Amino acid sequence: MQMVTASERQVLDTIEHQKMLDQVQAWAAVNSGSANLDGLATTAAMLAEAFSVLPGDIAFADPEAVDRVLTDGSVQTVTHGRHLLITVRPESSRQLLFTGHMDTVFPVDHAFQRLQWMDDGTLNGPGVADMKGGIAVMLAALQAAEQAGKLEGTGYQILINSDEEVGSPSSAKLIAQLAQDKLAALTYEPALPDGTLAGERGGSGNFSIILSGKSAHAGRNPDDGRNAVLAAADLALRLKRLSREGLSVNPARIEGGGPNNVVPDHAILRVNFRPRTPAIVTQTENDLRRIVADVEREHDVRAHLHGSFGRPPKPIDSETAKLFELVKQCGSDLGLSIAWRSSGGVCDGNNIAACGVPVVDTMGVRGGNIHSSDEYLIVESLVERAELSALTIMRLSEKGAL
Repeated sequence: MQMVTASERQVLDTIEHQKMLDQVQAWAAVNSGSANLDGLATTAAMLAEAFSVLPGDIAFADPEAVDRVLTDGSVQTVTHGRHLLITVRPESSRQLLFTGHMDTVFPVDHAFQRLQWMDDGTLNGPGVADMKGGIAVMLAALQAAEQAGKLEGTGYQILINSDEEVGSPSSAKLIAQLAQDKLAALTYEPALPDGTLAGERGGSGNFSIILSGKSAHAGRNPDDGRNAVLAAADLALRLKRLSREGLSVNPARIEGGGPNNVVPDHAILRVNFRPRTPAIVTQTENDLRRIVADVEREHDVRAHLHGSFGRPPKPIDSETAKLFELVKQCGSDLGLSIAWRSSGGVCDGNNIAACGVPVVDTMGVRGGNIHSSDEYLIVESLVERAELSALTIMRLSEKGAL
């Protein structure tokens, strides 16, 4: 059984708890909600300065243009923040990918803006676990391995994007580009409080369906109208009936309508799909288009379908299983019991896996209650998870293969 060598332990002992904790507190004190462009710019600058300790080139990647369907059915271009990209030793034949996100789910006007200690070992605050803590873990692990000269034959790229919490619409193409020809990837979403990792993940698709009918007087000539709200409601029910083992369908909102005496000529249905496999994605896309066409025909309305399956399902293939086993072995050598289980959540790990790259996407801190005002970080996990990452990265670099 492999154990931590003296050389590896020497590297791990350079990881500093207080430095990481200070970083988390400083980064989490800045609101970086996905739509807060000023806060994201401030956070990106702070992160760029912190990551400058690594021997690579730092750049800011412009976000891709993203469209959003407004309540009135018009389509507006949404601006996202720039993404931070660090490239180290691009000439190396062996390349790794590390990803994280600087955005949180808490907008600039959200009440949850302050950090506080729940007890001596638990820090409550916006993004402390998801994922300012994970970014600190990533940096500490890479810095320790770099300073010891353990990564000299390995190149890597780091992407910290600004839009993960809204599905990475402006960074998905960049993620796919960076994933090309990578041996493996680590993403720093938080682990569960007990340290369990996310394994297999389902996918996610978000759609807005604009329905256009014809207005008429609800009392004088209602039959001359074409009720868009009724069509949207019928569509929602039909789509919900697609739910089955391996697919969850959530019609989330219908927008539209007006005065009670007018047949509504406009409605929008917002719906989310959670497919477990790529085959279910294909079938669902076909079913969605068929059902939309049926509703158009039967209600004599026009429909415009906007959206996509932005997060593909993430199965555990043989190469990914090897990466999980490597992380498990590294954990065992550090006295940690590493387990994983399927998750209904999605993240950038889904997109990386879709490119054929093995990825473990919960290498961040232990914490919980993320996406709520009760979010917390278990502070002892900062060094614990940084050591786990550093050991995994060093052994990946040393072996040059999974």
